[in-house]
Amino acid sequence: MKLHSQEWGTGDRVAVLVHGIMSDHRTWRKVGPALAARGYRVIGVDLRGHGASGRGAYDASSFADDLVESVPAGVELALGHSLGGLVLSLAVERLAPARAVYSDPAWALGTTRVDPVAMREFQHADRARIEMLAPRWDAEDIDIELATLRAWDPDTTLVLTGDGAVDRIPERAVTRSLIQLADPSQLVPAELRDDLTARGFEIRTVPGAGHSIHRDDFDGFMASLDGWI
Repeated sequence: MKLHSQEWGTGDRVAVLVHGIMSDHRTWRKVGPALAARGYRVIGVDLRGHGASGRGAYDASSFADDLVESVPAGVELALGHSLGGLVLSLAVERLAPARAVYSDPAWALGTTRVDPVAMREFQHADRARIEMLAPRWDAEDIDIELATLRAWDPDTTLVLTGDGAVDRIPERAVTRSLIQLADPSQLVPAELRDDLTARGFEIRTVPGAGHSIHRDDFDGFMASLDGWI
């Protein structure tokens, strides 16, 4: 499936941004322009079942195939958050970016035990609930969250829950790779980190940041990418 996308900038280098579940390209409202200012042409996709992209079978391999079909291979930078980090890791060998960044990726789902009912019901969250759960977000990010929830198909939870709730921890880093973690991360447990380092990943934590690091602490998010962008 060819994915809907948004672009920022016209630079010679290309960066691909892949959002997490319940979201779409609008989550990158600060990151896209910031990378464009650094000389990138930035492509932010809407995964299937999200934003303006089509609906269809919701399984991990289909998400990865869509990404490969929709963005160029060999880009300078590919960055995926949460579900987007999982999708990127499944597509990274075919995409072959020079650098890959996995922002609090949804890899260790076999032990996280995501509640599918709670995830689906979150589509109807109101502003007060989001403000309570994300007190550090800007008002515009809350507006965007409300809009992206309405544009999201909750059936996409199948890729992360039920039979989809399996560990998909990469066997190795197939390109230069950074794992960027929330503090604490619920999706990359501390006991995995030495193993991931041994597999070739660099790990950096953004102190005090929640799961959506780029919205919780944009400055910390960007600072943790020093040397990678």
